[in-house]
Amino acid sequence: MANVALASTLANNSHRFGRIAVVHDWLVTYAGSERVVEQILQLFPQADLFSVVDFFPESQREVLGGKHATTSFIQHLPRARTSFRSYLPLMPLAIEQFDLSPYDLVISSSHAVAKGILTGPNQVHVSYIHSPIRYAWDLQHQYLCEAGLQRGVKSWIVRVLLHYLRIWDQRTAHGVDVFVANSAFVGRRIRKAYGSEATVVYPPVAVERFQLSERHEDFYLIASRMVPYKRIPLIVEAFAAMPSRRLVVIGDGPDFTRAKACATSNVTLLGYQSETVLLDYMQRARAFVVAAEEDFGISMVEAQACGTPVIAYGRGGSREIVVDSLDPERGTGLFFGEQSVASIVDAVERFERQPPLKAEVCRRNAMRFTEERFKQEFLGVVERAMDADRGFADTLRVVRRWHSA
Repeated sequence: MANVALASTLANNSHRFGRIAVVHDWLVTYAGSERVVEQILQLFPQADLFSVVDFFPESQREVLGGKHATTSFIQHLPRARTSFRSYLPLMPLAIEQFDLSPYDLVISSSHAVAKGILTGPNQVHVSYIHSPIRYAWDLQHQYLCEAGLQRGVKSWIVRVLLHYLRIWDQRTAHGVDVFVANSAFVGRRIRKAYGSEATVVYPPVAVERFQLSERHEDFYLIASRMVPYKRIPLIVEAFAAMPSRRLVVIGDGPDFTRAKACATSNVTLLGYQSETVLLDYMQRARAFVVAAEEDFGISMVEAQACGTPVIAYGRGGSREIVVDSLDPERGTGLFFGEQSVASIVDAVERFERQPPLKAEVCRRNAMRFTEERFKQEFLGVVERAMDADRGFADTLRVVRRWHSA
């Protein structure tokens, strides 16, 4: 019945909300934030799409409803397709050049600059925040360290640019009517960065694609982009210290060479693999291992949807996804307290000693994050925002009549 009611609601959205614009930072790959855009466009199929750049693969464009985004001047700059991130200092200017004045409702999907779109007093701006700009706020020092920019002239140039990006980012927060966070953890970051409260709507996960499996084998799994904050080499080092425990690593990226250098004979690095291969390993793994401090962590939901427990760093989004308990009737994994080899080793050994966690319990926990649940909750936020705006407009009309009487 809920799906029927939602379908009926969607059919009326074009009449209820007027003209709608959806703004995303950049469209290059189909990852977690693009899944959110996909679901938003399914909610509002009549919406127009805007993005700083749009190099989205044509073979996957159906997830955007076949839409091509209206793009900024950065789309046409040299090497924008491969190096668009190098134009980050220009992105605040670029996002402000979109003229959205004809729209009644503006929805931004932002992990960088999309929330900085210019809107007027007669428009409602709902901003879904995947994260405040990580490298400009609390993770600045970590990113400078990973980029080798702790000192020197280049370091100070980058620090000045990030300083002004923070000022711009905080100022543009006043143009948002309603903040939506993808986790309570990100909600706290929004409060720190912008001084505003946020409604939590967890991202959509296609849990139906992941089949429950009771057939778990004697290996642990990592599946991730190999970028520094994911800490893949750290997990490889931990399993190198446990030669009796097998580890399979799926993914590619800048840290692949570092991970390979740490690997011992019990660690298998498969590089990039198709979704079919990934799903097969995820269904068979003894447990899924995560060492990153995630804003949310879609892969942890996907693993549990397969019935696979999760061993995760106990900070960030993992605390909202994984039930850390030794009770097989409710536990879906366990946490480790530090991003260190010793802490990961201890967690794996504790996991080996406890009674097996139940696949059906993991699956049931993952069902909290379905696509339909996202649509219903996000639509509710938009409806309340529009109703509040109409209430304000009605009050304003009453006040004007009172003054003119």
